Amino acid sequence: MPLGNKKLLNAGCGPGPGHRLGRMLEAGAWEEVRLDIDPEVKPDLVGSISDLETFFPEASFDGILCSHVLEHLFAHEVYPALLQFRKVLKPGGFALVMCPDLESVARHLIEHGLAGVAYNSAVGPIRALDMIYGHSPSIEGGRHYMAHRTGFTAERLGNLLLSAGFTSVNARADAHFELCALAFMADANPKAILADLATSGFDLQEGP
Repeated sequence: MPLGNKKLLNAGCGPGPGHRLGRMLEAGAWEEVRLDIDPEVKPDLVGSISDLETFFPEASFDGILCSHVLEHLFAHEVYPALLQFRKVLKPGGFALVMCPDLESVARHLIEHGLAGVAYNSAVGPIRALDMIYGHSPSIEGGRHYMAHRTGFTAERLGNLLLSAGFTSVNARADAHFELCALAFMADANPKAILADLATSGFDLQEGP
């Protein structure tokens, strides 16, 4: 299949291609570049999202997908990482960022305790303890980079993205303890980007 005419950086890709945007990528208009700190997931490039400038020149990508990665950074590393997101994006680009929503995690913790199962995932039951501090079995198994070193609410993540130079941000939590933020560069076409993302099930239209 020929390479797409738009490039997506899957920053902290984990195993396999960007399944969160699978339908969008399968349509053929996008080429995915996978970067991860873990060589075992066989990324295109092994490295940290804190070091994007080492790998890519400015304005290399039309979009960035960063799914459940920012919380693995220390708090002081997040803003510099987002600055690098903006630098490697084209003027019409976007960043789609997902992470645990600490507000909904806190509500679950109060009601069910640290050990109360919030949901079941492909890697087993996920508890409040895992969402706050990182997936315990993975960390126990030696994958210490899976520990969580900071956390986000919609307000904090949105403000960080705006401070990093993104022109507008739509950040919201869903019913599954996940926070999702869509950040646009200055020359972005939000309508076209939202239409692309909608093919993979992302409904990120601004509410009334």
